[in-house]
Amino acid sequence: MKNKIDDLRNHLFAQLERLGDESIKGAALKEEIQRARAVSEVSAQIVDTARAENDRLKITRRQPGTDFLPAGAPIDEEGLPVLGGGR
Repeated sequence: MKNKIDDLRNHLFAQLERLGDESIKGAALKEEIQRARAVSEVSAQIVDTARAENDRLKITRRQPGTDFLPAGAPIDEEGLPVLGGGR
């Protein structure tokens, strides 16, 4: 798998920077807002999927490490993976 949770975070911050660009106005700004809404909706689905993956890891007590949530991700005091990297 090519994309990781850090990639999603980077895309979200890039979108936030585009929304904060004061040189974008009028129709271009409306388009950027629509794009941001689409990015937000897709991101929410990705995060929900990652949350389900994290829950599965907790239930099965498997070692953290999947294509999306790589091994070495932070774990809590019970040795379970922490969704979102604890940042």
